[in-house]
Amino acid sequence: MSHTAHIPSHRKPRRSATKQALRAGVAGGVLSTLAVAAAAGTANAAEPVTETIEMPTLTTDLSTQIAQSAEATQQTADSYQLRAEQDAAAVKAAKQAKEDQAKAEKKAEAKAKAEAAAKKKAEEERASRSAERTTLSAAGGSSASTVDTPAPASGSVGTVISFLKAQLGDAYVMGASGPNAWDCSSLVQAAFKQAGVDLPRVSQDQSVSGTPVSLSNVQVGDILYWGGAGSAYHVGVYIGNGQYLDAANPGKGVVIQDLSGYPADGAVRVL
Repeated sequence: MSHTAHIPSHRKPRRSATKQALRAGVAGGVLSTLAVAAAAGTANAAEPVTETIEMPTLTTDLSTQIAQSAEATQQTADSYQLRAEQDAAAVKAAKQAKEDQAKAEKKAEAKAKAEAAAKKKAEEERASRSAERTTLSAAGGSSASTVDTPAPASGSVGTVISFLKAQLGDAYVMGASGPNAWDCSSLVQAAFKQAGVDLPRVSQDQSVSGTPVSLSNVQVGDILYWGGAGSAYHVGVYIGNGQYLDAANPGKGVVIQDLSGYPADGAVRVL
């Protein structure tokens, strides 16, 4: 017997395969858990940090305020556009008014010059007519049917008298206007047209076409009328020495008559 046989062995007891497998499994599980945790930590570290902001809730009141704000903005824009259009229209109107004023001033200036020229011409003709009337009045005959002294060859009054005398003996026909038949107003109208004066067609209008003159101041070339001014029913032309020439009636035709036998009611002067 060995001298060491009574001494207990110091050798560790052999572990069973089952215990070794269990320990290996536990160790493997722990290592796996650590590995998974490390991986999870790494993944979490790599992810970006995101901050969550809570958006306000779009309530009915807030929607109304937004709509009102948008409407106010649109109204302001419309107001600016309208103001711009009004300003443009005002500028255009001012420009047009300036042009119209310039045209009006130019027209007024031309009219003033024309009136001045017409006035000067009228004064010259008035002086000439005065001389003609003096000559005709002095030379007029006393016969109620004929005038021996011829009318002046020139001048407005002379032209009228010459035309009237050229129609002596023509027929009287109501509404006729020549050349061989007349009524009272058409004969007067045609005579003054020879002198460049446009008279109305009817006696009522002719009786108010010139400057009224008294019968005591009547001159050669004045228009005589019977009836009221503006309602005259007959007209003739004074030829001097108390006589007038007219288209009298269908029985007489165009004749020279004395005022004493058929006094006129008024007279107007157009020359």
